[in-house]
Amino acid sequence: MKAWLAPMLTLALPLLIAAAPAEPPKTPSAAEIVAASPASDWRPIDPQNTIYLDLPKGRVIIELAPAFAPNHVANIKALARAHYFDNAYVVRAQDNYVVQWSQPDAKRPLGAGHDTLKAEFDRPIAGAPLPFTPLPDPDTYAPEVGFSDGFPAARDGALGKAWLTHCYGMVGAGRDNDADSGGGAELYAVIGHAPRNLDRNVTLVGRVVQGIELMSSMPRGTGDLGFYEHPEERIPIKAITVAADLPPDQRLDLETVRTDSVTFARLVEIRRHRHDDWYKVASGHVDVCNVKVPVRVRGAK
Repeated sequence: MKAWLAPMLTLALPLLIAAAPAEPPKTPSAAEIVAASPASDWRPIDPQNTIYLDLPKGRVIIELAPAFAPNHVANIKALARAHYFDNAYVVRAQDNYVVQWSQPDAKRPLGAGHDTLKAEFDRPIAGAPLPFTPLPDPDTYAPEVGFSDGFPAARDGALGKAWLTHCYGMVGAGRDNDADSGGGAELYAVIGHAPRNLDRNVTLVGRVVQGIELMSSMPRGTGDLGFYEHPEERIPIKAITVAADLPPDQRLDLETVRTDSVTFARLVEIRRHRHDDWYKVASGHVDVCNVKVPVRVRGAK
């Protein structure tokens, strides 16, 4: 190297380094967003509106939605407290659809509960406060979709109505042809692709927040609509209990991301624009049933 060139390179090197394009900032993962979220972006899951469904292989935890189905929620809790569901059964497991449970045989006393109630397919937007965080993308089934206090929901301003949507893990009250023939004595959970055509045709009462895998992995029924053809195929339910009725050391203290929080908004955006290395094309769109609302043991990171 010529003697006069070395000093020039020494002077130019810092300039070349400074001019080099910077690495683009790394988009955080969902786990990283959750781990960095402040405590104020979470809300506790109320044990007064939580039920435990105990199966042979474990516990399914369901958060109830009294803002949308107050009468059905009250009835389900009354039936649970009357031990109506003790020794009930999962009677149906239809592939890519639902798991359903009830008391299929002997008529059991309802206690303070009711067999049927007036349908609660939707509720007025006006009146009692209804938090709603809309998603930015269009929906096939409703003018607007989003989340209401953690629950996937839809609304129609022209009708003045809002309702819950049939996403994976949502829980509804089975009924016959009469709209008012359900009440919560027979319940189901969605275990397949979201059957949104059921929206506003069935009363949705809550969502599974833990243990949905215990239901989605059940043997499929071979009868019509996935019903078990023989009693011995049914999955026994030990009991359904209102969480608040158990001592604190026997219940799980859960919390969920507030769907009106900055943390949730960030989770929605990374779901709409997938940036991890596997994705080659980001859709720039997300379906209401494709947004996961995190749930964890309270205070966990």
